[in-house]
Amino acid sequence: MSEMDELPERESMECDVVIVGAGPAGLAAAIRLKQIDPELSVIVLEKGAEVGAHILSGNVLDPSALDRLLPEWREEETPIRQKVTEDRFFFYGPQGAVRLPHALMPPLMSNDGNFVVSLGLVCRWMAEKAEALGVEIYPGFAASELLRNEDDVVIGVATGDMGVTREGTPGTQYQRGMALYGKYILLGEGVRGSLAKQAILNYGLDKGREPQKFGLGIKELWEIAPEKSRPGRVEHAFGWPLKNDTGGGSFLYHLENNQVFVGFVTHLNYKNPYLSPFQEFQRFKTHPDVAELLEGGKRIAYGARAITEGGWQSVPRLDFPGGALLGCAAGFVNVPRIKGAHNAMASGMMAAEAAAEALKAGRANDRLTAYEKAWRGSSIGRDLEPVRNVKPLWSRYGTLLGIALGGLDMWTNQLFRVSLFGTKSHGKPDYACLEPADKFAPIDYPKPDGVLTFDKASSVYLSNTNHEEDQPVHLKVKDADLQHGSEWAVYGGPSQRYCPAGVYEWVVEEGKETFVINGQNCVHCKTCDIKDPNQNIEWVPPQGGEGPVYQEM
Repeated sequence: MSEMDELPERESMECDVVIVGAGPAGLAAAIRLKQIDPELSVIVLEKGAEVGAHILSGNVLDPSALDRLLPEWREEETPIRQKVTEDRFFFYGPQGAVRLPHALMPPLMSNDGNFVVSLGLVCRWMAEKAEALGVEIYPGFAASELLRNEDDVVIGVATGDMGVTREGTPGTQYQRGMALYGKYILLGEGVRGSLAKQAILNYGLDKGREPQKFGLGIKELWEIAPEKSRPGRVEHAFGWPLKNDTGGGSFLYHLENNQVFVGFVTHLNYKNPYLSPFQEFQRFKTHPDVAELLEGGKRIAYGARAITEGGWQSVPRLDFPGGALLGCAAGFVNVPRIKGAHNAMASGMMAAEAAAEALKAGRANDRLTAYEKAWRGSSIGRDLEPVRNVKPLWSRYGTLLGIALGGLDMWTNQLFRVSLFGTKSHGKPDYACLEPADKFAPIDYPKPDGVLTFDKASSVYLSNTNHEEDQPVHLKVKDADLQHGSEWAVYGGPSQRYCPAGVYEWVVEEGKETFVINGQNCVHCKTCDIKDPNQNIEWVPPQGGEGPVYQEM
């Protein structure tokens, strides 16, 4: 019997509702539960070292859900201060840009009444609101396992063990994880959450739904010259440096204090295994318009995160025996608007209301069917249905024609509540879109200049990422032979390019290729779990509290 077989039993806690993830969805659910019934016991687990540490988003916040959750917020001191003052849309070429007339944009694309925010700071503020209502929040606790009873009903979650050595044995600082039992378990882990992934697979929640689609968002926070700052200006662009057959786009969001969010999204259904989203982002910053804005400025922070892009037709069934999916774990991002926080909050509120009603009726550990039945007719459904064809049209017809058709479809949906295209299919999942390397030529990306463009190592440093090295690697390769025989031999090792943090390397020494995993670099973007062509890499949570520590992202 090994040392791990002789572990002590977990300590346990019981409550009414356990929420995994202190993002906008989980915190909205916690707040709403306590608003409905202050006597309910609610626990929120957060894998980041502090609330907001793992939150990364644009973010232009649509406050519609927050107005319903905390209607008094506008009269308080909050991190939601900078109103959008100007909307600008561009198509980029290598040396110039064409500004798209605002009159051509469907009204749903308007940012009037929205705010440029750090979503991490918003979540920290929401956590204070939740704790004031009596919610117990435990940062630094990574939920690693769904606990199910003999009837295959989810009755709780377990946090990961701490102090396990790289060999998988208890170290000198070993602590057994805890079991937290609840009458309902709400999963708000964000994109590609590990427990949500388990629930979707175990209960077939994606049966009859389109494959979920994803993008990789990479973001930097810059301090720019005061004379160039335009607080409240929001710019979106598409086109260069991506080719017409590769979806994606960029954003520039001006905040207070001469700060600007610089971001780039690459759709993960791209075909070319030599493409590097990180390098495309660096090239984007060399565009004359962007370079001029950033000249004389200073990069402050860096981060990366996968984004759900499937929308209306890819949302899985939300309820499972004993709990439900919330927010980006379910896939409520509106792709053309590049917004999801408002829908995440709304989903948290809806799930909380369904759970509170069930608890009041004396129910426990069953399916919250009211939540699943209600979302398509709610504000979430009204937000996602009119834009449901933008992503599949873009993927099928390329950037220029696809966006034009998507814009037409948004107009007809908004004006007449009808689509010329019905509901389009997404086709293959993103990992299946990658094609063998022998169909493409390697891409010669410029070397970083250290002023405007940077390498991955210096970027990860700015994310404040840290992982204890003496622990099991949290990036699991299921079959090493498959990784070499396919990911390397057939696809040319795309993991070393799609990862925005330099986690993966193929090292060739004396004619032998070795797959190296630098797990300490991982910023928890989950791209490897999504894009590996064989689904041979699985992301699982490391020890609680580890990973990036985003301050204002």
